[in-house]
Amino acid sequence: MKLLLRRDQRSGMLGKMVFSLDVRADIKPEEKAAIDKYKLGDTILYESHTIEGGSGLLGIASRMAINSTVRVSVTVRDLAGGKRIECKDIVEMLAIEEHVREAAKLFADVLNAAKHFGGEEVVELA
Repeated sequence: MKLLLRRDQRSGMLGKMVFSLDVRADIKPEEKAAIDKYKLGDTILYESHTIEGGSGLLGIASRMAINSTVRVSVTVRDLAGGKRIECKDIVEMLAIEEHVREAAKLFADVLNAAKHFGGEEVVELA
């Protein structure tokens, strides 16, 4: 599996910059077969800004603040088909990119493990 990343920018409304990150994985046929076999398409690889509980005025205020920022979710299906993530801030875009890179590395490990069920793998340690 290879991870393909593309950064871009454009002017948004009111002249503010909008930064975008396109993510897509180049998935081999045997990896696609493992995704289908183990039903991994809906597996969430990255999710930002999840809201935990909260009640009263503080809970309402925190939910309003979260709703005004970008919420991002990347699933295996998104990675396989490609997804565009838009951010108001370049720092946020770079942070999301780093999280997606790490999640993709972990998912590549999952696919590698899936290939070796029912067989042996030799790991050289020294």
